[in-house]
Parts: sequence; C-alpha cells; structure tokens
Amino acid sequence: MIKIDFNKIKTPAYVVFLPKIKQNLEILRRVKEETGCKILLAQKAFSMFSIYPLIADYLDGTTASGINEARLGREEMNKENHIFAPAYGDVDFSEIVKICDHIVFNSIAQLNKFLDKARAYKREIGIRVNPEKSTQEHSIYDPCAPLSRLGIKRREITMEIIEKIDGLHFHTLCEQNADALEETLKAFEEKFGTFIPQLKWVNFGGGHHITREDYDLSLLIRLIKEFKAKYNVQVYLEPGEAIALNAGYLVSDVMDIVENDKNIAILSASAACHMPDVLEMPYTPKVLGNMHEGQKQYKYVLAGNTCLAGDVIGEYSFDRPLKVNDKIIFLDMAIYTMVKNNTFNGINLPSIYTVDDQGLFTLIKEFFYEDFKSRLS
Repeated sequence: MIKIDFNKIKTPAYVVFLPKIKQNLEILRRVKEETGCKILLAQKAFSMFSIYPLIADYLDGTTASGINEARLGREEMNKENHIFAPAYGDVDFSEIVKICDHIVFNSIAQLNKFLDKARAYKREIGIRVNPEKSTQEHSIYDPCAPLSRLGIKRREITMEIIEKIDGLHFHTLCEQNADALEETLKAFEEKFGTFIPQLKWVNFGGGHHITREDYDLSLLIRLIKEFKAKYNVQVYLEPGEAIALNAGYLVSDVMDIVENDKNIAILSASAACHMPDVLEMPYTPKVLGNMHEGQKQYKYVLAGNTCLAGDVIGEYSFDRPLKVNDKIIFLDMAIYTMVKNNTFNGINLPSIYTVDDQGLFTLIKEFFYEDFKSRLS
C-alpha cells in the first residue's frame, strides 16, 4: 500500500495514480500478446495526453469520435489513428482524411459520399453495423436500443457495400464483462458472418471492462483467438475506461455544512461541473476511507458549490462528524471526468496531478479565469 498525502495539493483536483495506469496497461498487453489483437485508446473516455507516451508503450494507437480527438491522437501519440463519428462534415473530413489511418462510417450515404477521397489517401475504410443485440439496461448507452442512430442493420448490407470497405465495426457494450461480448459476437456472426472472410479486420468496439477485478480475461482471450482463427482477420478492441479504470481520484474540501432535515456538506468539487456522469448515468461514486448507504453513524448529503439545486453527489455516512476543510476524495475519477467537465457558474476546472509509486505529486495543469473566459465570447 502506498500512502498518498492529499493535503499537499490544492482542491478541487484530479489525481491520476500512475502505478494503476501501468497495471491496467499490463493487463491489456497480455491480451494483445496472447491473441494477436490490436488495442486502441478510446479518447472519449480518457484524453490525458501528458501520459500518452506511457500508453504508447503498450497500445497500438488511438481512436477518436471527432476531428479534435483525431488531431490529439495524431499529435500526441502518433501511432495508428482511427475515427468513427455518426456523421462527417465536408470541412472536417478534408482534415480527417489527412490524419486518420482508419475511417469508419455510420451510413451508406456517408460511405459513398467520402469513399473516393478516403481511397485517394489510401485509408482503411470501415462501416459500423448494428448487431441488434442489447446486453445492457441503460438505453442511453445502448447502441442497439430502438431508434438507435448508430450503426446500420443487416438489411442494408450488400456484397456491393462489402467490396468498398476493409472492415466492419460494432460497438454495443458499456462497462461490461466478456459474457456480453460473447452474446454480441454470436448475433454479429449470425447477421454478418458471410461477409467477414472478404474483410481485413473487424473492430469489436469499446465498453470492455477488461481491467476490472472480476473481468473474465480467459473468456475474452478465447473469443478473440477463435474469431481470428475462424475468419483470418485482424481484430481491434478500443476500450477507454479500461486504461484508466480505478486510477483516478477527485479531491475536494468541505467548504460549509448546512442543515435542511439532513446535514448537507457543500464541497469544492461539483457533480454538475466536475463529474457529470454522476448526474447523467446516474450513480453514486465511492469515497476513499468512508462508506455510503447508511453504514456509519454520521450521515451527510454531499453536494457541489453551484447554483444548480440538483448538484448533489449522494448520501454518505462517516465514522466521525465532518468539519470545514476536511478532504473528501472520490474514487475512479479519471474516466469521463476531464473529457466531460465544464465551467458552469464560472467555477474553475479541477487542477490535474499525477502521483507516482513514491507518493510524489506532479502538477500537470492548473486552470484559471482565462480558461473560463476563453470558452466564451
């Protein structure tokens, strides 16, 4: 166990624990080595480019969801650079085609519109498909839900389309285990299996919680190996969360405590600004060294310091009363935080630190008024 003294840093702050990042990357490298698949960093979950050189030692490149992520991947990692977006604009595509190695389209219309330009740059071309197999309960994260705009269905695919592309892409999972991939692969093969031997690669998308403690690595490895042996294609995975899972903290201070039927601790960190998935998912994040769900004597609602009435993180209980300036440290706060945060109310974004295996902090970036103002006009 490494003792980290969070009192040494100014809050609010994201702290990324480098030994955990390395541990996650070692697991992903094992999957690569045992299967021959390629693994990409999905930047939509984690875009901390200051540690891209470390990630590049383990992974094959990056994948983007738009032009700016694509530029970041090219500039800061400069390995394989993939992109998928629901649609591409003409101006953005003129840049994308110069910097992205693999370009995945979401419709046949977009494929036909941009195919010649992509081929002129000798890019790998793919199309995203919808296996029509839901394996999760949250419709907001389910690309196979009714009325989904992501991926085309089997009835639209013809051999003429297959002859225009190099690979197929599906992405249906969200924070799931390998059993969900097994279900999805079965549906994918039933619908698209006849086309796969004509292709160079298949991308299994993201949402694989490969570095989670209970993840079935042996099943994942078996599924990839069997698929590659059956179809003789390259397999890609593009996890985002798995790279930084459980590697981040959001450190905050108690600024005040008010009472309205319950004790409410107002923090320097905000759900609305600094961890928006808490409200969007929604979920209640864990707190270091303390418990929630009423398991200890002193109970508090933890809330953010914005004017949004619903800026509430959750109800927690502690083994002693909270007081002003106490540190509240939220866990698993590297993923979908820095990439989604905002400056509502003009609140500063949290500073960003790394901490090493000796407990030594490095300040990566601090945010000020100019950062807030630069987003406005």
